[in-house]
Amino acid sequence: MRIPQKSKERSFKKLLASYTGKRGALIPLLQKTQELFGYLPEKPLRRIADHLGLSPAQVYGVATFYGQFRLTPVGRNLITVCHGTACHVAGAERISEAIERALGIETGGTTTDRRFTLCSVACLGCCSLSPVMMINKTVYGKLTPAGTPAILKKYQ
Repeated sequence: MRIPQKSKERSFKKLLASYTGKRGALIPLLQKTQELFGYLPEKPLRRIADHLGLSPAQVYGVATFYGQFRLTPVGRNLITVCHGTACHVAGAERISEAIERALGIETGGTTTDRRFTLCSVACLGCCSLSPVMMINKTVYGKLTPAGTPAILKKYQ
């Protein structure tokens, strides 16, 4: 379900107001803004800077430093493939390649219909299930290149 833009704007105003005068508000405010918009658009970033009395460069610096933040829109389904040591040894590269072939995108890309975005991370913390991917908040482990496309079909 997509939230109308005007509703997002009202929610964002309320969000800003809820962080008035709070120390250490930047990261939680960025997190909640990203939850609302799906990424961190430029205009809200500037408004956050103004609201917190920071420069846009300071806010942008934090938003680009942490891997959890995105500055471009992502697909409805965010696929994150772990490439940590255990997953790497268990074949994470082959899992990423299978997903890239199935969706017709490269790691870091989003399908043209904005249904999927494919990302790579250093660790998902599920080493005993390697190789692992997460789609949105659901973890899939003990993956094989042949079985991975069937998991993707559940989200189409």
